[in-house]
Amino acid sequence: MAENQKDEVSQDIEEEGQEPSEEISAKPSEVEGLKKSLSELNDKYVRLYADFENYKKLAAKNKEELIKYSNETLMSDFLTVIDHLELALQHSQGNKASSPLSEGVELTLKELKSLLEKHGLVNIDALGKPFDPNVHHALSQIESEEKDENIVVTEFRKGYMLRDRVLRAALVGVSKKPSQPGSESKEQEQKTD
Repeated sequence: MAENQKDEVSQDIEEEGQEPSEEISAKPSEVEGLKKSLSELNDKYVRLYADFENYKKLAAKNKEELIKYSNETLMSDFLTVIDHLELALQHSQGNKASSPLSEGVELTLKELKSLLEKHGLVNIDALGKPFDPNVHHALSQIESEEKDENIVVTEFRKGYMLRDRVLRAALVGVSKKPSQPGSESKEQEQKTD
């Protein structure tokens, strides 16, 4: 059966006027078309390879960030514990009967903060600093002649960061210049006119 197929192929080639060992010559337009096609495929390959390399870099960056901030929820949950321990210390100040207890709470709070700082928790210093809406949340404006405008004068709740990301903004009171008593009545008169 294999011999029959060889004979048929040889017969077909001979009928076309070509010999089996004869090379087929390509036309110049076909060569140009093939070169152009090869160039397009090579360009597509290079672009696909570059896209894949960018994807690998992005995936590695996302993985690194995921690991870096993986304990964000846990840290956030511990902040309420810190708040409660600080409140307990504030309420026990001046009470001599609870002095040993307050010392124990203070040591516990110190140890907890130390442990969380070791894992990237950073306290946001707010008092006396210019108001920054990225790390502060203003609850009130307090008129003050001694302080410049937009300076944090009161801290209602401490703020914390996890490495370089805000975990909880500090709740603060911000200074403002006192309003002039006569200026309000002048503004109201101008509005009514």
